[in-house]
Amino acid sequence: MTDESSDDLHSEYLQADLLFAMGQPAAAARRLEPLVAAEPGNEAALELLARSYFGAAQLGPAETALRRLVELAPADGWARRALARTLERQSRAEEAVAHHRMADALGAERTPGTFPRER
Repeated sequence: MTDESSDDLHSEYLQADLLFAMGQPAAAARRLEPLVAAEPGNEAALELLARSYFGAAQLGPAETALRRLVELAPADGWARRALARTLERQSRAEEAVAHHRMADALGAERTPGTFPRER
Protein backbone atom coordinates (compact mmCIF):
# COMPACT_ATOMS: atom_id res chain seq x y z
CA MET A 1 0.00 0.00 0.00
CA THR A 2 1.36 3.41 -0.93
CA ASP A 3 1.72 6.25 1.54
CA GLU A 4 -0.92 8.22 -0.37
CA SER A 5 -3.53 5.47 -0.19
CA SER A 6 -2.67 4.93 3.47
CA ASP A 7 -3.27 8.64 4.09
CA ASP A 8 -6.59 8.41 2.25
CA LEU A 9 -7.69 5.47 4.39
CA HIS A 10 -6.66 7.29 7.56
CA SER A 11 -8.63 10.34 6.42
CA GLU A 12 -11.68 8.14 5.77
CA TYR A 13 -11.34 6.65 9.25
CA LEU A 14 -11.18 10.10 10.86
CA GLN A 15 -14.22 11.25 8.89
CA ALA A 16 -16.14 8.13 9.93
CA ASP A 17 -15.14 8.67 13.55
CA LEU A 18 -16.45 12.23 13.35
CA LEU A 19 -19.72 11.08 11.81
CA PHE A 20 -20.12 8.52 14.58
CA ALA A 21 -19.41 11.14 17.25
CA MET A 22 -22.01 13.42 15.63
CA GLY A 23 -24.67 10.73 16.02
CA GLN A 24 -24.64 9.50 12.42
CA PRO A 25 -23.67 5.83 12.80
CA ALA A 26 -25.16 4.68 9.48
CA ALA A 27 -23.15 7.30 7.57
CA ALA A 28 -20.04 6.29 9.54
CA ALA A 29 -20.58 2.65 8.61
CA ARG A 30 -20.89 3.51 4.91
CA ARG A 31 -17.53 5.34 5.10
CA LEU A 32 -15.87 2.48 6.94
CA GLU A 33 -17.00 -0.43 4.76
CA PRO A 34 -14.47 0.25 1.95
CA LEU A 35 -11.72 0.90 4.50
CA VAL A 36 -12.31 -2.43 6.26
CA ALA A 37 -12.47 -4.17 2.88
CA ALA A 38 -9.09 -2.64 1.98
CA GLU A 39 -7.55 -3.37 5.40
CA PRO A 40 -9.39 -6.37 6.89
CA GLY A 41 -6.88 -6.66 9.73
CA ASN A 42 -7.34 -3.07 10.90
CA GLU A 43 -8.80 -3.64 14.37
CA ALA A 44 -9.56 0.04 15.04
CA ALA A 45 -11.55 0.39 11.82
CA LEU A 46 -13.33 -2.90 12.43
CA GLU A 47 -14.27 -1.84 15.97
CA LEU A 48 -15.62 1.50 14.79
CA LEU A 49 -17.54 -0.28 12.03
CA ALA A 50 -19.10 -2.64 14.58
CA ARG A 51 -19.99 0.28 16.88
CA SER A 52 -21.49 2.14 13.93
CA TYR A 53 -23.60 -0.82 12.85
CA PHE A 54 -24.77 -1.35 16.44
CA GLY A 55 -25.60 2.34 16.80
CA ALA A 56 -27.61 2.20 13.59
CA ALA A 57 -29.44 -0.93 14.84
CA GLN A 58 -27.91 -3.00 12.02
CA LEU A 59 -27.38 -5.94 14.34
CA GLY A 60 -26.55 -8.62 11.75
CA PRO A 61 -23.65 -6.63 10.28
CA ALA A 62 -22.59 -5.59 13.82
CA GLU A 63 -22.43 -9.25 14.81
CA THR A 64 -20.37 -10.11 11.73
CA ALA A 65 -17.90 -7.29 12.41
CA LEU A 66 -17.61 -8.21 16.09
CA ARG A 67 -17.02 -11.88 15.30
CA ARG A 68 -14.19 -10.83 12.97
CA LEU A 69 -12.79 -8.57 15.69
CA VAL A 70 -12.90 -11.44 18.20
CA GLU A 71 -11.04 -13.63 15.68
CA LEU A 72 -8.35 -10.95 15.28
CA ALA A 73 -8.11 -10.13 18.99
CA PRO A 74 -9.45 -13.05 21.07
CA ALA A 75 -8.25 -11.45 24.33
CA ASP A 76 -10.21 -8.24 23.71
CA GLY A 77 -12.78 -8.33 26.51
CA TRP A 78 -14.61 -5.31 25.14
CA ALA A 79 -15.18 -7.07 21.80
CA ARG A 80 -16.51 -10.14 23.61
CA ARG A 81 -18.88 -8.02 25.71
CA ALA A 82 -20.04 -6.09 22.65
CA LEU A 83 -20.68 -9.33 20.78
CA ALA A 84 -22.67 -10.68 23.74
CA ARG A 85 -24.81 -7.54 23.87
CA THR A 86 -25.37 -7.66 20.12
CA LEU A 87 -26.56 -11.26 20.41
CA GLU A 88 -28.85 -10.31 23.30
CA ARG A 89 -30.43 -7.53 21.24
CA GLN A 90 -31.22 -10.20 18.65
CA SER A 91 -32.97 -12.32 21.32
CA ARG A 92 -30.10 -14.82 21.39
CA ALA A 93 -29.27 -14.65 25.09
CA GLU A 94 -28.13 -18.27 25.29
CA GLU A 95 -25.45 -17.64 22.66
CA ALA A 96 -24.39 -14.49 24.52
CA VAL A 97 -23.61 -16.33 27.77
CA ALA A 98 -20.27 -17.76 26.62
CA HIS A 99 -19.11 -14.35 25.39
CA HIS A 100 -20.15 -12.68 28.66
CA ARG A 101 -18.20 -15.32 30.59
CA MET A 102 -15.12 -14.78 28.46
CA ALA A 103 -15.45 -11.00 28.82
CA ASP A 104 -15.72 -11.41 32.60
CA ALA A 105 -12.61 -13.59 32.61
CA LEU A 106 -10.78 -10.92 30.61
CA GLY A 107 -11.83 -8.21 33.06
CA ALA A 108 -14.19 -6.34 30.74
CA GLU A 109 -16.63 -3.95 32.36
CA ARG A 110 -20.16 -5.24 32.80
CA THR A 111 -22.01 -1.99 33.45
CA PRO A 112 -25.55 -2.28 32.04
CA GLY A 113 -26.19 -0.14 29.00
CA THR A 114 -22.58 0.61 28.14
CA PHE A 115 -21.63 -0.53 24.71
CA PRO A 116 -19.30 2.05 23.18
CA ARG A 117 -15.73 1.86 24.36
CA GLU A 118 -14.63 5.02 26.09
CA ARG A 119 -11.58 6.58 24.47
